[in-house]
Amino acid sequence: MAESLPEHERILQEIESTETACVGPTLSTCTRFMKVVVCSATWLCTRCSAAFNGMCAGCLKHHLLPIEPTSVGGPSSEAEVKQRNITTVVEKLQLCLPVLEMYSKLKEQMNVKRYYSALKTMEQLENICFPRVSQYRFCQIMIENLPKLREEIKEISMSDLKDFLESIRKHSDKIGETAMKQAQQQKTFNAALQKQNNLSYGRNVYINNDGVPETRNEMVLKQNLEEEEEHEDEVLTAHDLVDFSPVYRCLHIYSVLGDAETFENYYRKQRRKQARLVLQPQSNMHETVEGYRRYFSQIVGFFVVEDHILHVTQGLITRAYTDELWNMALSKIIAVLRTHSSYCTDPDLVLELKNLIVVFADTLQGYGFPVNRLFDLLFEIRDQYNETLLKKWAVLFRDIFEADNYSPIPVSNEEEYKIVISKFPFQDPEIDKQCFPKKLPMSQSVPQIYIQVKEFIYASLKFSESLHRSSTEIDDMLRKSTNLLLTRTLSSCLQNLIKKPHIGLTELVQIIINTTHLEQACKYLEDFITNITNISQETVHTARLYGLSTFKDARHAAEGEIYTKLNQKIDEFIQLADYDWTMTEPDGRASGYLMDLINFLRSTFQVFTHLPNNNNDHAAMSGKVAQTACMSACQHLSTSLMQMLLDNDLKHISMGAIQQFNLDVIQCELFASSEPVPGFQGETLQLAFIDLRQLKLLQLNGIAAVYVLAYAVETTAP
Repeated sequence: MAESLPEHERILQEIESTETACVGPTLSTCTRFMKVVVCSATWLCTRCSAAFNGMCAGCLKHHLLPIEPTSVGGPSSEAEVKQRNITTVVEKLQLCLPVLEMYSKLKEQMNVKRYYSALKTMEQLENICFPRVSQYRFCQIMIENLPKLREEIKEISMSDLKDFLESIRKHSDKIGETAMKQAQQQKTFNAALQKQNNLSYGRNVYINNDGVPETRNEMVLKQNLEEEEEHEDEVLTAHDLVDFSPVYRCLHIYSVLGDAETFENYYRKQRRKQARLVLQPQSNMHETVEGYRRYFSQIVGFFVVEDHILHVTQGLITRAYTDELWNMALSKIIAVLRTHSSYCTDPDLVLELKNLIVVFADTLQGYGFPVNRLFDLLFEIRDQYNETLLKKWAVLFRDIFEADNYSPIPVSNEEEYKIVISKFPFQDPEIDKQCFPKKLPMSQSVPQIYIQVKEFIYASLKFSESLHRSSTEIDDMLRKSTNLLLTRTLSSCLQNLIKKPHIGLTELVQIIINTTHLEQACKYLEDFITNITNISQETVHTARLYGLSTFKDARHAAEGEIYTKLNQKIDEFIQLADYDWTMTEPDGRASGYLMDLINFLRSTFQVFTHLPNNNNDHAAMSGKVAQTACMSACQHLSTSLMQMLLDNDLKHISMGAIQQFNLDVIQCELFASSEPVPGFQGETLQLAFIDLRQLKLLQLNGIAAVYVLAYAVETTAP
């Protein structure tokens, strides 16, 4: 039945049947009724008398408006009263209608989560709408409800902010990885562009697909640009990975509520906590480069977000705040890197760490953060990198020395000869004149050592790149690290090699030859460094390589070891001596042990003829090794023979024994006079046996026994 009634009658029935407590539906129904009243004023006049009492009763129940009671009277006065009441109702409802519509709009905004607009609507209600209808009860109910709505909005906004903070915490590494990738691509592009600008144009002209002539450099640069454009769409930004709208909304909401300071303090406090978590590395971060990359990505992501918040919001964070946060983080980062990098023993891993730090620093520098302290840290890590390189090259040098046969390099033809000189700068006009096959004086270890020194320089240069240093500084770094390689690592390996028991005299002689050639090659190493740094050696502050002293010290050690080993070998032969000091007649020839010793010395000194003896001041020193070794051997032999005569256990020497001993002395003198090593002047070498020669003269005078006895008594007296 109700469905068949007209719209206005149905609304009136709803008003009449409304419960007192249901303010909301009543107001809504009244609003709808007012619209019908406004549209159907004529119809209202004819029907109001039937429904007026019910409507007024409903309005009075809710204290919406005062209604003039109908007086008992004639029909005409009663109709006038009803007419005035209807007019009053219409006026009051027209006054309440905007408030009701505004409040309905507020509820709708809350439902669709347009909280900032809802707050603005609340302001309009409080400042404009509510003062007009403040005398009504429904207005008081609305006024009491607004603080609850505001609190609800604050709670919802704070919940959204917490979700946002959790989101950026999870996506920090991805944001940082993206930012670092963009910075690296930009750096690569700039380097390619700079290289292109430094190259001359007008050469290597090609015709492209459009028939337009281009240089080779232009084509390469265009190809690089096209590749960059292809990958440009794949690179995501922080906006693509994180929705920043919650923080914007929350900031606006708290600003409208007059509580922006609370929001700012909460945001900064939570971000500081997240910063401490981000800066805390994993315990095994130093084991792989991925551990370092993840650590850097999280930090970059954190500060990229902060930089974004700084520039898109007003007052949430300030530059002073980000600078303070960055300085705190930078100190922590440097301490972490200093600790974890000290665990790295692989130079390749240290080099990758350096590259990551450079990209990390360049990325954050692009966002306005100072990174000078990071590059200062790289100098510390560079020293550690050099240490790991030195340890690695020490193993390489030891392996090379162990594998060397310490024999001159044989070359059978021109091709083999070119292979050798392509590895080592060997120049000797005399050897060049010789026909194949021939031998080069140094052994296989020399070109291998030279190649490894160059490889070390390359490896050291890799770390020096991208450190924002001048060519002069890089040149100085390379020379200092190369000096460390020569003076510490290579020198130590040579010293250890010389002291090894299995290294004999032949090997020691070859080591002297090798060090001489390596010493001469130092100037080529200096030229090599100059070529890769473009710094002239005439530069005032250019350091020099200390290879000369390194190889000179090694050569002196080898020479000393030669003298020591020769004397030890002589002692071994002397121990074989078995004189019969009571013999009546000599054997008529020198003792067998002495002949073997002399033959050994002759063959040994022949090896010394291979020592280089050029006009070069450094190489000329090697020619004296043979003379010094020969003189040292003869003096040691003379002293050893004399000690036999002065032995405390020797109580009596027969004339036959003295004659036999004289035969051995004569043989020693013959060996000295035969010039086993060229270069001695006059009878210099024979002077080593002068004491034994005097003993021979005493014997010829027949007073040898008396002399020996007197000499023994004199030298053994306390």
